[in-house]
Amino acid sequence: MEVVGLLMCVAAAVLTWGFLWVWDSWERMKSPEQAGLPGGGSRTLLVTAHPDDEAMFFAPTVLGLVRLRHQVSLLCFSAGNYYNQGETRKKELLQSCDVLGIPPANVMIIDNRDFPDDPGVWWDTERVADVLLRHVEASRINLVVTFDAGGVSGHSNHVALYAAARTLHAQGKLPKGCLVLTLQSVNLLRKYLSLLDLPCSLLRARDALFVLSRQEAAQAQRAMSCHHSQLLWFRHLYVLFSRYMRINSLHFL
Repeated sequence: MEVVGLLMCVAAAVLTWGFLWVWDSWERMKSPEQAGLPGGGSRTLLVTAHPDDEAMFFAPTVLGLVRLRHQVSLLCFSAGNYYNQGETRKKELLQSCDVLGIPPANVMIIDNRDFPDDPGVWWDTERVADVLLRHVEASRINLVVTFDAGGVSGHSNHVALYAAARTLHAQGKLPKGCLVLTLQSVNLLRKYLSLLDLPCSLLRARDALFVLSRQEAAQAQRAMSCHHSQLLWFRHLYVLFSRYMRINSLHFL
């Protein structure tokens, strides 16, 4: 038993060393620009369904784009009023965005009956697309970032945003040169591997990959901590173990 324990310790040490080597290599190789993304000064619109999506799922993307000198704006399609906490969650969202580097003037929260915070309600694709297109055109957006078909968690409100963005893209309604980048959903195991998912993310990266440094990861956690009303015990575990707090892989439509 002592031999088995020793072998397990050695294996864990080798695995940890290999993981840290991959991470350090990534940090050294990470370029200030990513192929395919618009350059510095570009106007990027992050499209989310609820207050806390920007920190819980997209913090690596937001911080990465800010690092690339993008002008990031947020369009949130609901006030998160499922438990009648809408007014509180609006304030929390503004605080979180400030931590992430999105100024209050660049935050738009939609709060109407067309887009209720409810996983049992499918938002009308055409209505979502109309609202999204108006904001893209008004702000002369170069890059739209939102969920993919899996919606990370499968939430119908998340998926509805993808459906609207895909519809605009497929119908050629977006302004010329406006790109759409979607956040890759991963399986449950990878979702809770935190930074240990980095080797797999590096191998499977296709269009854009954002990985947070230790300092940026702390910044992402501060942003999530602004959502006090949502920090139930299981979300504390999410913050510790979810790869989405450290790594974002994204694909272009």
